[in-house]
Amino acid sequence: MTGAITALLACQLAGEVLTRSLSLAIPGPVIGMVLLLAVLLLRGRPAPAPLAEVSDGLLNNLGLLFVPAGVGVVLHLPLLARDWAPLSLAILAGTLLAIAATGRLAQALLRRFG
Repeated sequence: MTGAITALLACQLAGEVLTRSLSLAIPGPVIGMVLLLAVLLLRGRPAPAPLAEVSDGLLNNLGLLFVPAGVGVVLHLPLLARDWAPLSLAILAGTLLAIAATGRLAQALLRRFG
């Protein structure tokens, strides 16, 4: 169990080091997750049981990670009340663009593989 947590944190650290040393715009934990995926794929076997257990434990408690974000929103309510229109427009536009991009990607993949 300790080895699995260490492996996850080592991948996150490697991602942070790569992000900062190469000045990448991708968050370090995302790069670390890709590194972990690459290592697991190169092994050619399923993830070890301790790593699967630790990962499942983190995913089961994922909701707790949203508490700081919720506190941040409540802390900045006056700012949100002041700038509600541009924020709403940005959220709406971003959502519509994400839906459109997902639809285009799905169409392209269905044409290619369907």
